[in-house]
Amino acid sequence: MRHASSIAPLLASVFLALSAPPTFAENEIRTEQVHFKPGTSSATVKGKIRGYEIVDYLLEAGKGQSMNVSMATDNLSSYFNILAPGENEVAMFIGSTNGNQYEGTLPKNGDYKIRVYLMRNAARRNETAEYRLEMTITGAAEKASTPAPSGDALVKGTDFHATGNIPCTMTVSQPAGSCPFGVKRQANGSGTVIITKPDGRTRAIFFEKGTATGSDVSEADPGDFKAEKQGDLSIVRIGKERYEIPDAVIFGG
Repeated sequence: MRHASSIAPLLASVFLALSAPPTFAENEIRTEQVHFKPGTSSATVKGKIRGYEIVDYLLEAGKGQSMNVSMATDNLSSYFNILAPGENEVAMFIGSTNGNQYEGTLPKNGDYKIRVYLMRNAARRNETAEYRLEMTITGAAEKASTPAPSGDALVKGTDFHATGNIPCTMTVSQPAGSCPFGVKRQANGSGTVIITKPDGRTRAIFFEKGTATGSDVSEADPGDFKAEKQGDLSIVRIGKERYEIPDAVIFGG
């Protein structure tokens, strides 16, 4: 007879397996391009998915514009994620943890994927979901940033303008450690700092004019983004993660 202490972890693992989003294989995903009618800034689509079916709605938008996406669905296990241009797996918004409503400022130019899916527990039962997806883009896109000055050379053998280590912690109770980073700079304090966490995964933090404005979000470790300046340091918190990024990292010098 099993003790309760041994059964509890088993039940927890079963629950997580059932409630997790499905693995998104490219050959399971149907893609549809979304176009706004002339003179409008929004579009609405209606659709239906069954089981492991997934739909990517591609919506072209520009850096600095505001995006608002909401979904009404008849299945409580149906959600949408948003993936930034060029991403196929890592989502900047995860519906199953944040709800079926997104509003935010976009970090880059290109086609954003609004990915509609059923959670694994519902997909395994071959459930269906009928949904209505509303997408709105407002505001003007930012002008293209000036490339980093030619004097800001890349570190040999890398795609980064600088590499090094910054103070970091992965949990609230953990003492400060050190995480390797690489930075891809643009002009005027804009660019991306890519940090390697202790478990080998990476975290990208986006900067605009010296201010941390957002980060990538992984389905495995979502968390709210917060940033503040303390002197010449940007203190960035993403869930339980904390990073201290000196201005020199993003401005150079």
